[in-house]
Amino acid sequence: MPKAKYYFNTESLKYEKVIVSFKKRLGRVLGWLATASVFGTIVLLIAYNFLDSPKEKQLKREIAQLQDQYDLLNQRIDLANSVLKDLQVSDDQIYRVVFEAEPIPAEVRQAGAGGINRYKLLEGFDNSDLLIKTTQRIDQLTRQLYIQSKSFDEVFKLAKQKSQMLASIPGIQPVSLKGSSHIASGFGYRIHPIYKTAKMHTGIDFAAPTGTPIYSTGNGVVSQTEFNGRGYGNNVVINHGYGYQTLYGHMTKFVVRPGQKVQRGDLIGYVGSTGSSTGPHCHYEVIKDGNKIDPINYFYNDLTPQEYEQIRILAAQENQSFD
Repeated sequence: MPKAKYYFNTESLKYEKVIVSFKKRLGRVLGWLATASVFGTIVLLIAYNFLDSPKEKQLKREIAQLQDQYDLLNQRIDLANSVLKDLQVSDDQIYRVVFEAEPIPAEVRQAGAGGINRYKLLEGFDNSDLLIKTTQRIDQLTRQLYIQSKSFDEVFKLAKQKSQMLASIPGIQPVSLKGSSHIASGFGYRIHPIYKTAKMHTGIDFAAPTGTPIYSTGNGVVSQTEFNGRGYGNNVVINHGYGYQTLYGHMTKFVVRPGQKVQRGDLIGYVGSTGSSTGPHCHYEVIKDGNKIDPINYFYNDLTPQEYEQIRILAAQENQSFD
C-alpha cells in the first residue's frame, strides 16, 4: 500500500489527507507513458540510423560481395567486347577484302534491338538499373557474336569456293626477310629521299643486297617487263586476275617475259637499284581495281601472327623511303 500523504489546511488549521482524483491519476499515467514513448522513439531512431543489427551487417556483406562480382562481370564483358572488336576489324579489313566481300555495315554490327520492353520483369527492384544495364550489355554482346559467327560462316564458304582466287591473290612477301634483308619503308606519306618532302609512298620497300631473289606473290600472268632508267627502273607487273596486279620495281634484272604464267613463289628477278632509287631494294605494290593499296594487308600466307605484327609495326614507321 502506498503511504498516505497529508497537507496542512490553513483554513481549518488541521492536517488533512491528500486525496488524488482519478482524473489526475490518469493524467499522470498518460504523461509518463507519453514521456516514455518519446524517449523510446528517440532511442529507436538513433539505433536504426547509426547502429546495424546482425542481420543488417550480414546483408551489407552480401551486397559488397555482389558489387565485387558485378565489377568482375563488367570487366569480363569489356574484355569480350575488346576481343570481338579485333575480330570485327580483321573480318572487315582483311578477310572480306581478300575474298572481295562487302564489309558488314556498322549499324548491323551494333546489333541494336528495338520494339517491346525486353526487361520489364527486371523493373521494380532496388537494383533494377544495375540488373537491366548488365543484362542489356550481355544481350548486345550475344547478338554481335552471332552476327560475327554468321560472317565467318560466309567467309569460310567463300574460301572453299575460291581456292583458285586464293592462290592468285598476293599472299606472301616478294623478298625473304633473312640475313640483311628488311623492310625499309612502308605504305603512306614518307620523306622522299631526293626531294626531302613528304610524298605518298604507294608501296613497301624491301631493302636487300643486290642480287637477292624476288618472287611472285601470287599466281598470274606477267603483263609487263620494262627496262627503265627512271621511275621504277627495271620493273615487272603481274596480272593475278580478280582485279589484282602487283608491281616489282628497281630490279637489277628480271627473268620472266610478258605473257608468261607464274605461280606463287616463282623467281621473277633480282633486287637492284635501277631508276629513281637511292639504294638496292625492291619496291613492291599491290593494285586492286586500279587503286594502289597497302601491301601489308596481304602478307597472310607466310607469316605467323607474331611476325606479321612485327612487320606491321616496321612498315608503319614514318621514315624516308628509298624511291
